[in-house]
Amino acid sequence: MRLQRRTGAGFTLIEVLVALAIVTIGMAALLGTLSSAAGTTAYLQDKTLAEWVALNQVATVRLSKTAPTKGDSEGEVDYAGRKWKWSQTVADMQMIPGVLRIDVKVRPSEVVASQDNAWFASVSGVVGDAVGAPRGDMPSWNTTPALGANAAGTQPKPQIPANPSPTGTPSITPFNPTEAPPVQQK
Repeated sequence: MRLQRRTGAGFTLIEVLVALAIVTIGMAALLGTLSSAAGTTAYLQDKTLAEWVALNQVATVRLSKTAPTKGDSEGEVDYAGRKWKWSQTVADMQMIPGVLRIDVKVRPSEVVASQDNAWFASVSGVVGDAVGAPRGDMPSWNTTPALGANAAGTQPKPQIPANPSPTGTPSITPFNPTEAPPVQQK
């Protein structure tokens, strides 16, 4: 008995199975890539929201009318339809007296914080009553001086313009805030 070879067009069963295996492997790789991209997008959204929660907590501390207490504190807040857990540390800054450092870490409430890497965002800020010694030329924000007077209640000293007059002597014009500034001729 002799085998006859078919010369017609078509695929054998082995060729079809090999083609299906190649397509299956390609589709699995594509689905894995899409799944990874979706997971990364969700993670980045969570990190962004966690950073906003941390920034809001720092702003809340800075805008409060009382100085924050030093030490650690924790809390929970609802934001963007989810619950977020935050941990805050307030400490003195060694180099600058009167200034406190605020460190806030945030994670979703459903994430268990077994280690420090469970936090999704970490933000630092400062709050304080002074950042340097008064120099004397800074305005006093504690009083409201009369119109035209400085913080000491006296009239300001005449201002010397940056460009001297053509004769070489500076022209001194007293400053009066109720009048328009003088127009200089060139």
